[in-house]
Amino acid sequence: MEVEIQELKQAANRVRKNIIEAVHAAKSGHPGGSLSAADVLTYLYFAEMKIDPKNPDMEERDRFVLSKGHVSPGYYGVLAERGFFPVEDLKTFRHTGSYLQGHPDRKHIPGVDMSSGSLGQGFSVAVGMALSAKLSGRSYRTYALLGDGEIQEGQIWEAAMFAGARNLENLVAIVDNNGLQIDGFVEDVCSPYPIGDKFKAFNFHVIKAPAHDFEALGKAFDEARRTEGMPTAIILQSVKGKGVSFMENKAAWHGSAPNDEQYRVAMEELEEEGRALCRN
Repeated sequence: MEVEIQELKQAANRVRKNIIEAVHAAKSGHPGGSLSAADVLTYLYFAEMKIDPKNPDMEERDRFVLSKGHVSPGYYGVLAERGFFPVEDLKTFRHTGSYLQGHPDRKHIPGVDMSSGSLGQGFSVAVGMALSAKLSGRSYRTYALLGDGEIQEGQIWEAAMFAGARNLENLVAIVDNNGLQIDGFVEDVCSPYPIGDKFKAFNFHVIKAPAHDFEALGKAFDEARRTEGMPTAIILQSVKGKGVSFMENKAAWHGSAPNDEQYRVAMEELEEEGRALCRN
């Protein structure tokens, strides 16, 4: 792995602090799913994808679609950390006049490939991007991050059927399987399980991996790159609210912002983790 695991851990810690900073400043937003996806977003932007923050629209860049667009704090947190725009701007999240609104905006945010937010639709666009690359002989790959609650949407499976039928080996669907959605446990609301078997039925190569282990993430994405003749679905076992103790595995933090005291506690925890990572 060209980027050291310790560097990725430190970057993910900064991304988590960015998430808490943004949501607290806005007094609204979605910290739970942003925190569960922080590690895979960090891996994608610091180790996996071909991108250039100085040239965000370069033709041969890899594409990324945040299909679960409400976890924009995590997306913005990693884009800022990677240098697409100033980290200080995260404090304007969801403020009137800010370019960093509640869902990603392709027109105004450097590094964003797809304006998303309505659940289920982002994956269809990602499939279209992958098909375009294949038909035109382009080398870029397309990655789409889906929520396990989002895959209750029928459009996800229509897109999956098409991708499998067209053998889009340049497409990677990533499912953030933290087990919780706004109404509670996904298996109680409308169970999507077994997720892997469903993707296999649509001609996907399926990989299961722990979401918060960078070595495992590296192996999963390397395997996806080696897969030929079919798209890949990486099912990540994650923890909603990962990294902030009082948010972990709590559906209430799907779409709630921390108050001042909760912000202080969360940032202290993350600062301590950051110091520990620097000592190792």
